[in-house]
Amino acid sequence: MTPFEVKDCTLLVRMSGLPPAANLRELRERIAGCGENVLFHHYCETPLRTTFDNPDYRNDFAVWAKLYLGDRVLAERLGILDPYAFRSLEELRAATLEVIDERLSESVMVPWARPGDEFSFMEATTIVFDSGIRLNQPARLGAFIRKMSNGSVYFHFLEALRRPPFGKDDFTAWLMEDEEANRPYIQALASIDFYFHSLPHLRREIGRVLNEVKVAK
Repeated sequence: MTPFEVKDCTLLVRMSGLPPAANLRELRERIAGCGENVLFHHYCETPLRTTFDNPDYRNDFAVWAKLYLGDRVLAERLGILDPYAFRSLEELRAATLEVIDERLSESVMVPWARPGDEFSFMEATTIVFDSGIRLNQPARLGAFIRKMSNGSVYFHFLEALRRPPFGKDDFTAWLMEDEEANRPYIQALASIDFYFHSLPHLRREIGRVLNEVKVAK
C-alpha cells in the first residue's frame, strides 16, 4: 500500500454577495438562486467552524429557523436533511426548497426575524496543506486518528465524501488498496453514523471502531 498522506485544512470564509434574508420567503428565494458553494458552506462546512456549536441541528438554515424565526417545526424538517445522502448539491437544493415550500403552505403568516437577526449567506474557500505525516500501517490508523486535528478529520472523512469517488472517505479509499486484508477496517468505517457527530466526537468514534477491529483480530 502507498503511504497515507495526512492533510489538514482551514476555511477562508467570506460574504457571498447575496442580500440577507429577513423572512422565510426571502430565505427560499436566496436558496433557489445561490451558488452551490453557498449551499455547501451552510450544510457541510459547519463542523469546521469553531463558532458553530449546536448539538440539535447540523446546518445553518435549521439553526436560524429555530433561533431567529422561532419555528421549531421547520428547524426539525431542515435539520434532518443529510447533505451527504444526496448525489448532487442541486438535489439537496431541491429538497431544501421542498421543505420550505411545504412550511410556507402551512403558515398563516410568513415568519420574520427581528432586525439584526437576518440570515447572512456566506461561502468559503478550503485551504488545504500537507501536514508532513505519513501512515503506512492500517492497524495503527485508529490510534493515530484520535490525535488528528479537526481540520484533518473534516478533510479526510467529511469533505472527501463529496469528492470522487462519491460517498467514500479518504481512509476507506486508502484501505481499499488491499481490500481483502483490510475489509474489517472498511466495514467498521462504513458503520459510523457520522453526520450528527461534532468533529471531536467523530474523531473519537472513528478511533474507537478501528481500535475495536484491531483488538478483535
